[in-house]
Amino acid sequence: MALSLEGAEESSHMGAADFRVGGRIFATLASEKLGYGNLMITPELQAAFIADRPELFLPIHGGWGRMGMTHIRLAEADEDSLRGALQAAWKLRVEKNLQAGRKAGGTKKQPLAGAKTATAKAAKKR
Repeated sequence: MALSLEGAEESSHMGAADFRVGGRIFATLASEKLGYGNLMITPELQAAFIADRPELFLPIHGGWGRMGMTHIRLAEADEDSLRGALQAAWKLRVEKNLQAGRKAGGTKKQPLAGAKTATAKAAKKR
C-alpha cells in the first residue's frame, strides 16, 4: 500500500522494512513483531489521529512519540484507515523534503502530482 504512493520506495533501516520518499522515511515496519506499523507524523496530527481512533493509533514510547512518531495497530487497521494514515505521513515527508530543498538553496521544486494541500483531508480518509 505504501509503495502505491508517488515516489515511494521500500528500503531497510536497522533490519526493518521502511518506506521512503525522496530518500527520507515516512513509515516503517520496525515494530511489526509487536503488531504495529510506525508513521512519521507531527505531534498535532498524532493527537488528531488518537482522538479520532484511540483503538487504532498510539504514540511510540518515549521521545520518538513526543515528536509525533505514531504506532498503528496493524490487526485492527482497515484498508481505508491504513491508506489514509500512510498518505498523511507521505504527504508530510514530501512537504518537508520540499522545504529542505528551498532552505538548502536548491531550486524551487514543484509538489508531486497527487499531493493534497490539506493534511487534514488525508488524515480524515478511512
